[in-house]
Amino acid sequence: MGKIELSFSLDNIDWDEACTIFERAPLGTRTPERLRKTFENSQLTCFAWDGDTMVGIARALSDFTVMSVVYDLCMLPEYQGQGLGKRIMQAMIKRLDTPNVHLHAVPDKVGFYEKLGFRKMLTAMVLSADPDKLKSGGYIL
Repeated sequence: MGKIELSFSLDNIDWDEACTIFERAPLGTRTPERLRKTFENSQLTCFAWDGDTMVGIARALSDFTVMSVVYDLCMLPEYQGQGLGKRIMQAMIKRLDTPNVHLHAVPDKVGFYEKLGFRKMLTAMVLSADPDKLKSGGYIL
């Protein structure tokens, strides 16, 4: 593994490769077109590169004043547990520069975010097209 570089540009992204990272992380399956659209519609994106190989991705929505929400931080499994996720999150939070940053975590990754200072909320709620899927995945009560 070489020196990992972070990029905040959507230029030259191979969305099939990004989908592979999403699936291997594992955060589920996305089509390249849908994943591209979610990243293009986000105010901040981040891509981690090991040379010419994309190894991690993240995105956020923000008003850049009061509130930001981070989504889809994921990386290839062989890059997990080495500080890259922390580096991506710190870079994203610095660029968002809001006093409040929310995120949705995979249930077994909550501890990672707590180490970064995030705290569980008691009042977060969701209106979902598929609440049974969220419940079975451990995301909602």
